[in-house]
Amino acid sequence: MKQLPLISIAGLRSENVEERRKTAAELGRACREVGFFYAIDHGIPRQVIDTAFAESRRFFALPTEAKQALSIKRSPHNRGYVAMADEKLNPESGADMKEAFNLGVELPEDHPEVVAGKPFRGVNFWPENLPGWRDNMLSYFDACLELGRIIHRGFSLDLGVAEDFFASHLADPVVTMRILRYPASAGQSDRRDGGAGAHTDYGNLTLLATDDVAGLEVLTRQGDWIDAPHVEGAFVCNIGDCLMRWSNDTYVSTPHRVRPPARERYSIAYFLEANPDSVVDPRDIYPDQTPKYEPVTFAAYLKSRLDATYEHRAGEKV
Repeated sequence: MKQLPLISIAGLRSENVEERRKTAAELGRACREVGFFYAIDHGIPRQVIDTAFAESRRFFALPTEAKQALSIKRSPHNRGYVAMADEKLNPESGADMKEAFNLGVELPEDHPEVVAGKPFRGVNFWPENLPGWRDNMLSYFDACLELGRIIHRGFSLDLGVAEDFFASHLADPVVTMRILRYPASAGQSDRRDGGAGAHTDYGNLTLLATDDVAGLEVLTRQGDWIDAPHVEGAFVCNIGDCLMRWSNDTYVSTPHRVRPPARERYSIAYFLEANPDSVVDPRDIYPDQTPKYEPVTFAAYLKSRLDATYEHRAGEKV
């Protein structure tokens, strides 16, 4: 394999079940063979995406003190600003040369789940003095959530369960949306994955929007690193470790990395997970197979992964 498959999502919106099945089979093939694909005809307006990138640039242009006031280290819910070199997606390789800002499902402070201290249920941090920033980012957030739910219907059809199998698990899911900035650093690092360490994603599905600066690389099943270049109007999508677990390794998550870019690079990653209390159990999809994984709530699973990525989280309780 030299390039990632390109899949039109339009078929999943068809009233004809055979059209939906056809698209679902394309998704399934990609998830089995490489774990990545480009999603086109996804239905999210170009203006919504362009606005989100413009707002990302506005945020990262803020003074360091303004960004640090929103530090993720002050949040128990994986929200806020991640400073340059604060993250280690591959702990063995060292710190990543990027900065990020995390958003999640917007809940008010008096929401029962927030008051009860539910894991990953909290309030977002919002920058001050950026008019329209919150509304514009939430518009993008909501559009990606709808797209992610549609793609999961395709997964269900391909895996042979009810088309709405994932619907209840995505009714009120954990979602992390990350705006990312990579400084121009090619030639300044001896790490091929200096932008973001080689890793697999934690959850079910990632929707990645990129600018036109190269950097993302994907490891094929044959052991070769290939480029995942920008495709105008497309999302780079990949499955994560949670969906691999849920599908009993029918779908396999794929390592990927970001090399130090030649020019400043921006991207927006949207990680769609599952409801915190959802039990991830392979037997629910394949009751006749021997499960390779024990059942686990998504909240407990995600906490174990985040603790290994962010040193400041170690020892926190779910």
